[in-house]
Amino acid sequence: MQHHTIKAVFFDIDGTLLSFTTHEVPESTKEAIKQLQAKGIKVIVSTGRSINSIDHLKYLDFDGFITFNGGYCITIDGEVLFKQTLHPGDVKAVLAYAKQNPLSFSFMSEQEISIYDVTPEIAGMYAHLNLPIPPLVDLEQVDVHSVLQTNIFLGPEDEQAFMETVMPNSVASRWTPLFADVNPHGLSKQVGIDIFCKHFGIDISETMAFGDGGNDITMLKHVAIGVAMGNANPEVKTIADYVTTDVDEDGIWHALKHFQVL
Repeated sequence: MQHHTIKAVFFDIDGTLLSFTTHEVPESTKEAIKQLQAKGIKVIVSTGRSINSIDHLKYLDFDGFITFNGGYCITIDGEVLFKQTLHPGDVKAVLAYAKQNPLSFSFMSEQEISIYDVTPEIAGMYAHLNLPIPPLVDLEQVDVHSVLQTNIFLGPEDEQAFMETVMPNSVASRWTPLFADVNPHGLSKQVGIDIFCKHFGIDISETMAFGDGGNDITMLKHVAIGVAMGNANPEVKTIADYVTTDVDEDGIWHALKHFQVL
């Protein structure tokens, strides 16, 4: 097998680093990250989550964090490398739409997450992710210039019409039928990878990434070695360079061994 020199590895969180079953990082993954760090390989989180929803991973000493699907990139030292908010017109349009139609959504900024209209499904999802339900949005008090990402709770069948009419300056991606992550147009985890490669002086040919959801596709196609978890969505497995075992079956460890990175 061709031996790649890998200098940076990017990890999705939910279903990749974190098990949906145990809500923990598997021991083999913790050990893999330690060994990568010992070899001087950069380890970087790449998530659709907010910068404020990853505290339970901070102890792993990652070198950096791509959050909000690329919209907010920050190093371990707190240096913000990139930040892009949603178009304020799109944010205003969501508020106007919610006043007229039933719609659940959440807004995420640098400091906070707020949510509007919590349904039983949404409460269940937060339990599934082991996260507290955020405080409620006050529709009159939103700073429309500070929103980095929104989650719009509607099914895949309604997504296109909503995006075209309400949020034309934004792009939707999803890893669950429950909601879409909505980010500024042109943003993706791929953008975050390029920002960190530039920051660390690493070539894209020296990168590897792990993911399982629709919002990981740009990232897995972009890096030299894109690995889909065994529990990944079918369309993610199709584009991956390699499909490893499930998150709960030491998938990250096995793939790093397979490619002789460890």
